[in-house]
Amino acid sequence: MSDWREIRAAIAAMGYELGPDTLAHTRALLVDEQQALADAALPPIEDMAYGDHERQCLDIYTPDAADGNVPVLVWVHGGGFLKEAKSDPTHPFNAHIGRFAARNDYVGVVINYRLAPESRWPSGPEDLALVVDWLQENAPEYGGDPDRICLVGTSAGAAHIAGYLKHRPGEEGIRGAVLLSGLYGFTPVEDRDRQYFGDDPEGDAERMPADAVTNTDIPLFLAFAEFDLPRFQAETLGLLQAHLQRRGHIPRSTIAIGHNHYSIGYHLGGSDSRLSGEILAFVADSTAA
Repeated sequence: MSDWREIRAAIAAMGYELGPDTLAHTRALLVDEQQALADAALPPIEDMAYGDHERQCLDIYTPDAADGNVPVLVWVHGGGFLKEAKSDPTHPFNAHIGRFAARNDYVGVVINYRLAPESRWPSGPEDLALVVDWLQENAPEYGGDPDRICLVGTSAGAAHIAGYLKHRPGEEGIRGAVLLSGLYGFTPVEDRDRQYFGDDPEGDAERMPADAVTNTDIPLFLAFAEFDLPRFQAETLGLLQAHLQRRGHIPRSTIAIGHNHYSIGYHLGGSDSRLSGEILAFVADSTAA
């Protein structure tokens, strides 16, 4: 399906639900367009290890005509802390962000990270720190500027990026962070998420990155979907309000109209360019030499 009026109507009909059926239906709405873009793209450099665990690996997507020293866009996938991967032979998603970056003359990096319940907090921020360290050393080999890195993530990926800003508050070349429908500490931790955050509610305040994210000097771009669960909407609104109270202004932000918790990430780089354009403008501004 490629008619966005029909796609938006189908997403609206699904409402605010999460779960396997909504995920499968959302993917089916978007897969043809993203697969066509995948078929036309250059293959990535795959499975570069940034750590010792089998999940600590990444793929690199280089621009068709890069002249070197371009910004690096790192995609951190979602999946409820429990699943998903940087690429999958059954669908084009997550890898699509690497291709999207390369089409726009950035070096795209799409990562795997350790998953719960085997790996719990703070494994996500720790893995991102290893990714950034790896890029500091290796990005120039692929035409990327290690001093102009932008982190982009959705859902659990956004939570991991926010956690990274708490885990490592120094910049280390990070010039911007895009947080899509993440968890930051403005709503209670739910039972499902305890597989990552742990079973002790007494430690939730220490684990959650709300304070660090409102205190960072790294530019932020925040978004949630029109048909996100109220929890994810409240998380983003809470972060915006806390940022306003602490710093006197809100960061760049938008609502992804016509999208749900899954399509906010899966549609990026496709023909609905509203959110993609906002992200590209933010990355260009935040990584300007």
